Order: sequence, then structure tokens, then C-alpha cells
Amino acid sequence: MKAAQIVTPKEPLQLKDLEIPKPNEFEVIVKVKAVGVCHSDLHLWDGGYDAGSGTFLKATDRGVKFPVTPGHEVVGTIHQIGNSVKDYKIGDEILVYPWIGCGECPACKVENENLCDAPRSLGVFQNGGYAQYVLIPHFKYLIKITGIDLEGAASLACSGLTAFTAVKKTNASAGQFLVIIGAGGLGLMSIQIAKAITKATIICADHDDNKLAAAKKLGADHTVNSKDPEATQKIISICNNKGAESVIDFVNAPATAKMGMALLRKRGNLILVGLFGGSAEFVLPTIPLKAITIQGAYTGNYSSLLELVELAKKGVINPIVSKRYSLDDVNVALGDLKQGKIIGRAVINP
Repeated sequence: MKAAQIVTPKEPLQLKDLEIPKPNEFEVIVKVKAVGVCHSDLHLWDGGYDAGSGTFLKATDRGVKFPVTPGHEVVGTIHQIGNSVKDYKIGDEILVYPWIGCGECPACKVENENLCDAPRSLGVFQNGGYAQYVLIPHFKYLIKITGIDLEGAASLACSGLTAFTAVKKTNASAGQFLVIIGAGGLGLMSIQIAKAITKATIICADHDDNKLAAAKKLGADHTVNSKDPEATQKIISICNNKGAESVIDFVNAPATAKMGMALLRKRGNLILVGLFGGSAEFVLPTIPLKAITIQGAYTGNYSSLLELVELAKKGVINPIVSKRYSLDDVNVALGDLKQGKIIGRAVINP
């Protein structure tokens, strides 16, 4: 089978011919129909994350081993199954839950494998879906998705799930203001989700007018270009000059984190999602004085993905696939994502 692997960080991915794995016991081999192109793949390609102040968090320090096949947003059909697999058969169309844990730590024991102390995530710590076939270590990580668009469903496993988790953390309700910073794949998905599960007024901020137009089309009540020197004040004025109850920062760069803090009203809630990198300074006394909550949101658990799939089946949310690439063009796909050329989500069709 063909697979695109990161052999050396920052170097082009290499196409390799590998043997199709053989499934044992609970394992499943999935023939990949589509795999999402995610910003997390870019960080893996870069070899880690910028932590600011000249610090770089190496992927290898987190347990990543190169070469590795990236790709964690996987949809496809079951190609082979181990002899102990139940409830699934060859040919089933499935979505893969990629946030695989150790099964032993406190998070795993309460079914929050996405927060595992020793993660084994697909496409990060083990070979993922930038390949024609992928090994799934247990059938419990599969979800049947017959009846919805396969390519669109791919993004549910990461960008959709991350956006869903972030929106739920806001606890936004009627009469409240929710600001979404960043109208990329996650931000656009979060607008649809927030429209479906909250009654908050949604404000989207981004520096790209085309992405803001897409945000408006998907349900944002207001959009503001963050390049405007008055952007922060304009958003506060929309929020009855008091600020927003919740801000979700899907960029999480120094400038956007600072903006998010400035937009919060008393008792405000800042959810940081993006992994852009860097560091930020806050005026510390304002956090207790305004009783502000700052929290991170990292993907979500299997149960949340099931909920999200149900929303997709009902047509409440519609994942946007704007570009498709072949496996031969994997480096072009990652380059386009890095340069901000993709609105919504792109997939690779191996």
C-alpha cells in the first residue's frame, strides 16, 4: 500500500510502499476513503510547537517517533477484521475515533481517552490515515456513519469534535454573547454547532474577509475583521458595551489571546483551543477581580463524537469540504493549509 510519511520534520513527506497490516484479535484494517488535513498535522510536520520566548516543544519529547504516517481524521470501509471483532463486518462504512489512550490512567478510566497521560493517538503516536489502509487497534474506536457524506464526516473526528467540546464548555445560553476568534475549519464548524445547541448571539472575528463571509453564511450574527484597529471596541459595543460572556480562541496566538481577555465581561469564560504557539502576558489582578475563567479544550471523548455524528445525521451541522487532494499531492495540501488557502476543510483521497 502507499503511505505518505514524515521521515524528518520540516522535510517533504515521502511516499512509501508498505505492507498492509494484518489484524489481530480486536484489530480492524480500514481502507481509507478520505482523511482530513488538519493543523495538528502541520505541527507534527514542524516537529513540535512554538512555546514562545525561544522555547520549542519537540514532538519527540512527547513520545512521537519518526518516521510516522500522519492523518487522524479517517473515514473509510472495513477491509479486514480480527477474530474477536463484534458488531462490525467487512464493507461497513465507518468513522474512526483517533484519540486512543493507554486504558490505565485516571482519564482513560472515566472514558476521557483524549486526555490520557500516555496517549497513543492515531496519526501522531502511531501510523494514521495518510495511507491507503490503516490499522485500528480496537473496534471500539469505530462509528458507523452510513447515511451521511463520508468525506464531510472525516472532519468530525478532530475539528468537529474539538469545536463541539469548546462550545459545550462555554455553557452559552439565550441573551448571552459568544465570540469566536478564527474562521478556519474549526471556527466555521463551531458556528454551526453553537447555532444548534445554544441560543447565544454569535460574533466571529478573523482577519480574512472571505472567511468572515463564510462565517456569516453559516450563522454568525455579527462578523468583525480583526485587522481593524477598533475591532476589540466594536465587539464590546455589540455586547451591550459590557463584553462577552464567552470567547473561544481557535487561533491561540499572543495577539488573539490578549484580544480574548479584553473582550470578556465580569464572570467571563475564555476557552483556548488553537495551537498557534507563543506566549502571552495578562494583567493578573483582572482575573480574580473579574472572576474570569480560563480553560483549554482539547478534542473530546468518544461519547461526544457519537453526539456529534447524530447532529450530522439530522443535518443540523454540515461539514465543509472545500478541497480534495490525492496522496501524491500531500505536500501541496499541507502547504496550502499552512498558507491559509483552505476555507473549511480539505481531505486527501488515498
